Amino acid sequence: MKEIKYINRKTGKLEVEHPPGEGYLKFLYHHPFGQLPLNLVVKRKLLSEFYGRLMKTPRSKKKIRPFIDEFDINMNESLRSVKDFLSFNDFFCRKLKPEARPIQEGLISPADGKIIAFENIDEINSFYVKGRNFTLDEFLQDKELAEKFKKTSLFIIRLAPNDYHRFHFPYGGEVSEPKKIAGKYCSVSPYAVSVQFTKVFCENRREYSILKSKDKGDILIAPVGATMIGSIIETYTPDTEVDKGDEMGYFAFGGSSILMLVNKEFVKIDEDIPHNTKKGFETTIRFGEKIGE
Repeated sequence: MKEIKYINRKTGKLEVEHPPGEGYLKFLYHHPFGQLPLNLVVKRKLLSEFYGRLMKTPRSKKKIRPFIDEFDINMNESLRSVKDFLSFNDFFCRKLKPEARPIQEGLISPADGKIIAFENIDEINSFYVKGRNFTLDEFLQDKELAEKFKKTSLFIIRLAPNDYHRFHFPYGGEVSEPKKIAGKYCSVSPYAVSVQFTKVFCENRREYSILKSKDKGDILIAPVGATMIGSIIETYTPDTEVDKGDEMGYFAFGGSSILMLVNKEFVKIDEDIPHNTKKGFETTIRFGEKIGE
């Protein structure tokens, strides 16, 4: 895999992503000698937690400005200025001004990142042909719930380290308590997912909540951790009514993903997203943008 290419939703143009540590990711997931350090160190909880603690120290503040400059992060959207952050992770989990992400009509993206979508969840096993098949039973570790959601549509939003890392509710309704599933810390970069999709999403640390909406059925929202993700933090109160756009939680330092299952009888995915997915490209997305109606 030479490059990560995606469609810029605003311009419709094909662009190339250069994530932090790109060369290292290529080595780990696409070179035969990369498997040893990948399995012995990178996937382990200890490494991610250790690096996460480093990113919470005052000394890590010196990484903030170079990171902003390298990835051209718009700090005019941030509620706080650079000088106000106490650590790199404090900056990484920053909140944005409400006007920075307008909430659109319909079903919205819960996060910033790059999105793919499958109108039928079974399509994913023909899209990612390598390795074992993806099953909801394995992902959710709940046969009854997997049966309930087996004929749904699937969204996957991938957050790169330079994205805004808080996530929100895509619709209004009553939200359940999250179910947490322990796991490893594989990267969710396309360099990793392209060769072992099921291994990444069914073995990584993850959790899921059920959002019961009044007119769109039940929506399953599943944040998935990855390499260098120290924590998945929920900021909502379980078993309460939430509004579309309310904050659900945030990821600590690193890349991450959100999987979302929706009832295809009630939600029609915006055509550009599955169209780009079938061509093999992710689509840029921002929290608050419409992804279905």
